[in-house]
Amino acid sequence: MSLIQVSQLNKTYGTIQAVRDFSFAAKEGEILALVGPDGAGKTSIFRAICGLIQYDSGEITIAGFDVSQDFKKIKPRLGYMPQNFSLYPDLSVEENLYFYSGLFGLNHQQFNQKKKLLYEFSGLGPFGNRRAADLSGGMKQKLALSCALIHDPEVLILDEPTTGVDPLSRRQFWDILIRLRKGGSAIVVSTPYMDEVALADRAILIYQGSKLAEGTPSELVHRFAGRVYLAKVQPTTERMEKLNQIEGLAARRFGSTLHLYPHNEMTIDSFFTELEAIGIMPGFVEEVSPDLEDVFIQLMGK
Repeated sequence: MSLIQVSQLNKTYGTIQAVRDFSFAAKEGEILALVGPDGAGKTSIFRAICGLIQYDSGEITIAGFDVSQDFKKIKPRLGYMPQNFSLYPDLSVEENLYFYSGLFGLNHQQFNQKKKLLYEFSGLGPFGNRRAADLSGGMKQKLALSCALIHDPEVLILDEPTTGVDPLSRRQFWDILIRLRKGGSAIVVSTPYMDEVALADRAILIYQGSKLAEGTPSELVHRFAGRVYLAKVQPTTERMEKLNQIEGLAARRFGSTLHLYPHNEMTIDSFFTELEAIGIMPGFVEEVSPDLEDVFIQLMGK
């Protein structure tokens, strides 16, 4: 069953079309990742789903209820975690949880039961009296998620919840999401991290408000056409400029290295003379399997 259904969604801001004919569905027990650069439209989609902005056209339903007509019925079923930390920094962990429990009508006994479960779930128990402002980045995100879960929502909308969080805390956060999925939640999460996309059940690649591709991480990787080569050299600005002047070859930075993409099923051997001229020796280059980032770069180029 699809708990979230978005059909032909459009949203403009003045002359800018932020979301263009965007559709997707998310079902019970599924993590769906939205991936795209800043300005791709992810936050606008999430805000429309959560009834925070009006959209120009399209239809959004949650658990069968229309967002534009029946939001009071949707509210108890929905948990939303915005991109920026949105809790009260002067309140303690427990006080933030208590405040949000009141918003959803939990009584004192219900709050204590839920607090105990959330503390066990998130590992925040030892920090119940600590001010939110004094938490680490990872603990702030766990607290924000706990507040979004205080009323046991069926649907979770998470807007880049781990941006700026250290790798260990990111992994712990995703462990929590995977446990929630096993409990039957429908989770839609945006992320800039391709290693997180690989943990999702399905992913949607989005660019300039439009869907580029949708599928499981494995299906998306298999959409790559051509060959990928890893060059173990520093991707300096000068080197990148010279690489992108070579006809039939494209180059992109990948951390402290770079990826090379020959056109039209060519192999890298055809370019060794030009590569050696800019300090990339044959021994520095090896063919690698494409990953999700390679797919995204290729689809954006098209």
